[in-house]
Amino acid sequence: MTSTAQPPPASGARSAHPDHLGHVIFITAAAAMGGFLFGYDSSVINGAVEAIRHRYDIGSGTLAQVIAVALVGCAIGAATAGRIADRIGRIRCMQIAAVLFTLSAVGSALPFALWDLAMWRIIGGFAIGMASVIGPAYIAEVSPAAYRGRLASFQQAAIVIGIAVSQLVNYGILQLADGDQRGEIAGIEAWQWMLGVMVVPAVLYGLLSFAIPESPRFLISVGKVGRAKEVLAEVEGKGVDLDARVTEIELAMHREHKSSFKDLLGSRFGFLPIVWVGIGLSVFQQLVGINVAFYYSATLWQSVGVDPSSSFLYSFTTSIINIIGTVIAMVLVDRIGRRPLALIGSAGMAIALALEAWAFSADLVDGKLPETQGVVALIAAHVFVLFFALSWGVVVWVFLGEMFPNRIRAAALGVAASAQWIANWAITASFPSLADWNLSGTYMIYTVFAVLSIPFVLRYVKETKGKALEEMG
Repeated sequence: MTSTAQPPPASGARSAHPDHLGHVIFITAAAAMGGFLFGYDSSVINGAVEAIRHRYDIGSGTLAQVIAVALVGCAIGAATAGRIADRIGRIRCMQIAAVLFTLSAVGSALPFALWDLAMWRIIGGFAIGMASVIGPAYIAEVSPAAYRGRLASFQQAAIVIGIAVSQLVNYGILQLADGDQRGEIAGIEAWQWMLGVMVVPAVLYGLLSFAIPESPRFLISVGKVGRAKEVLAEVEGKGVDLDARVTEIELAMHREHKSSFKDLLGSRFGFLPIVWVGIGLSVFQQLVGINVAFYYSATLWQSVGVDPSSSFLYSFTTSIINIIGTVIAMVLVDRIGRRPLALIGSAGMAIALALEAWAFSADLVDGKLPETQGVVALIAAHVFVLFFALSWGVVVWVFLGEMFPNRIRAAALGVAASAQWIANWAITASFPSLADWNLSGTYMIYTVFAVLSIPFVLRYVKETKGKALEEMG
C-alpha cells in the first residue's frame, strides 16, 4: 500500500489570522499558567534545599531523592495525561491539575515528617506532569498556524517567569527571616512559606481554566461540531471556511482511531521513528543539566564560597537571563525556524558548559574559587542559561506540540514528556553525589550531551515551521 502526500488545507488554515489576536493570546496565556506552576515548583525547592537537609539531618543522597521524587510523579502524570485528555477534555485536565497543585502546596508547607513532604511532592509532580502535556497540546490545537510557534512559546515563557518569580519570592521571604532559611515568620519556618506560597498561582490556574474554551479538536471528537466552529472562528478568524476546516480535522481524525500506546509502536525498534525523535528531543533537553541551575544553584554557589544572600541573588539574575533568552526565542522561532535555533543553542551551551567545567576544576582557596575561575564560572553559567532559553527551552515544547500526526499526538506527547521527566529525575537525583565526586567532571558530562545534540538534530529532526497540524507525519 503506497502513501500519498496530503493536499494543502482548502480552508485557508495555513494563512488564518484571528479577528481578535488579543483574545487568542489570553487563551494561550491562561493555558500556559500550568507552565508557570511547573517553573515555580521546579525552582522554589532551590530555596529550601539546605533547610530540609538540616531540619531532617540527612545526607546528599537522601536529600537528592527528596528533591527529585517529585519528578517520579511528573513522569506518571505526563504518561497518563494524554489518555485522560482524550477522554474528558483538555480543560478538565487543567482543573484536575490545579486542584492537585493546591493540595501539594499546602501539604508541602506543613509536613509532619520527611516521608510526608516526599508524598506531597509526588502529588505536586503528578500535576506538573499533566500540565506539561496538556499545555503544549492545547496551545497547539487552538493556535492559528501562522502564530503557532510564538504562541507555543508561551509555555516556556510561563515556565521561566515561574522560575524567576519563585526566586524573587524566596529572596523576599529569606530577607524577612533575616537570611535564615529556617528562621520563623509567624511561627512557620521560612522554607515552609516558600513552598506554601504556590497556593496562589495554583488557585489562579484553576480559575482561568473556567474562562477559556475547550479545544476544537476535542469538541469535534465528541460530536460538538457547532461549538467547535465557534471556537475555530474565535481563534482562526471568520475568514476561514469553517465547514472546510471542520472537514479537515474530521478527516484527519477519522482516518485513524484515537491515540493509544499501541499506536506508538513500530515493527523494528519498539516505538515509531517519530516517537523516538520526540523522546530524543526531550532527553537531550534535560541531559545538558539545565535543571541543576534551577534546583541547586543556591547550593552550588555556596559550595564554592559564595555567601547565602549572594547565592540567592545569582539564582535570581540567572532567572532574568532565562526570561531574556525565552523572549529572543519567541521572536525568532517563527522567523528562522525551530531547527536553526536548536543548533545555535547546542553550540552555545557546549562552549559555556566546557568553560564551567574548566572553572570548577580549580582548587578552592579559603573555601572559594580563585578570582579568575570564579568570574568565568559565573559568566559561563549565565551564558549557558541564555543559550538554553533561546533554543532548547522553547523549541522542544514547540516541536512536541506540533511534530506528531493527529492520530498519535496526545499519546506520543505523553510518552515524550514522560521521558523528559525521567531524564530530569536522573540529572536531579545524581547531581549532589556527582558534585561530591567531581564538580568539574559533572559539567564535562553535560558538555558531552550538548555536543551530541547537534548531530541528532541535523540527522533526525525535521522542520515544522508554518505547517498546519493536519499536515504533520
